[in-house]
Amino acid sequence: MSAATHQSTPSARRGPVGVAVIGAGNISKAYLDNLTVFPDLKVHVIADLFEEAAEARAKEYGIPEFGSPELALNHPDVEIIVNLTIPAAHVEVATAAVNAGKHVWTEKPFSLDRESGLALLKTADAAGIRLGCAPDTFLGAGLQTARRIIERGDIGTPLTALTMFQTPGPESWHPNPSFLFAHGAGPLFDMGPYYVTALVQAFGSVRKVAAVGSKAKDVRVVGSGPKAGEEFPVEVPTHVSAMLQFEGGASSHSVFSFESPRLRMGFVEITGTEGTLELPDPNYFDGDLKLWRAGAEEAEIIPATGPANGRGMGVLDMARSLRAGVPHRAQGALAYHVVDTLVSISESAETGTFVGVDSSAVTSQALPEDWDPMAATL
Repeated sequence: MSAATHQSTPSARRGPVGVAVIGAGNISKAYLDNLTVFPDLKVHVIADLFEEAAEARAKEYGIPEFGSPELALNHPDVEIIVNLTIPAAHVEVATAAVNAGKHVWTEKPFSLDRESGLALLKTADAAGIRLGCAPDTFLGAGLQTARRIIERGDIGTPLTALTMFQTPGPESWHPNPSFLFAHGAGPLFDMGPYYVTALVQAFGSVRKVAAVGSKAKDVRVVGSGPKAGEEFPVEVPTHVSAMLQFEGGASSHSVFSFESPRLRMGFVEITGTEGTLELPDPNYFDGDLKLWRAGAEEAEIIPATGPANGRGMGVLDMARSLRAGVPHRAQGALAYHVVDTLVSISESAETGTFVGVDSSAVTSQALPEDWDPMAATL
């Protein structure tokens, strides 16, 4: 059964969807704050290679079982594995979950390269298993309100976009920042998924990219914590400027930088034939919008409407969609298309040429304004 066929078949189970979390690190807290209170989900297990970390999280959130990843993979009441491991392990853990017959939600990025990401998609499709992936921030009130404004025609036909993420780099505050400057990270892969996902939701699939990249230093220094003063290598560009062209002809320009003393984070602006819309930070679920209509002297402030509960909304949407037999919104194919785009940007920066993006992603169905994560619907 293909994944598409599987998504049109309602689940035979009833009641809350059973969940296990693999990975008890820092990001697990942001997820568990929500996963443990959404009535349509039941967290049965938290697992980690370091079982003492899993035990601590289990006690913190009242999760009944904890232990090794195998406990989560083999648990009979678990339907969805929430994969919060380190990026380098995302595909390995997700593949193990698929082979165990579990649906999988993975923290971003979906994969670190095209080959492993495609292999995971094919394995899941052959098994009729759903794949979901962060970011699910586009399901929040902020970006969903932006979508409604654009689809209503308030800015006319969307034509261009500008996004900016600029910081001096995380080594000044992060106690162990070296992984953020290693392969599979840098500002492009660490923050790019939020911005590219938001752009794909507005414009459709990316068709080709052009980019330049640079790094100001080959070595950086840890600025805080027990490792303060230690040097570590910079393996990837720390400033990337990218142009994207989308399937309908629209285009965007994005900056991803760990080199700017001036903080400019979360800037996304979409311009159409009749106006310009400034979106809230795509790394968050909420935030006001600003709309400049053609001929207006000042921007109109538009409050976001709809749910903005935070990380885990995508898991909940996946669970409810599983029960209903309809496609979930933050699909693996979307996440893979974002990775494909980021890899193409990296290749363009290396070669100095335009690079095509072969994959595509279907624009996700809009989330109803009255969609309530705290309602018991199953």
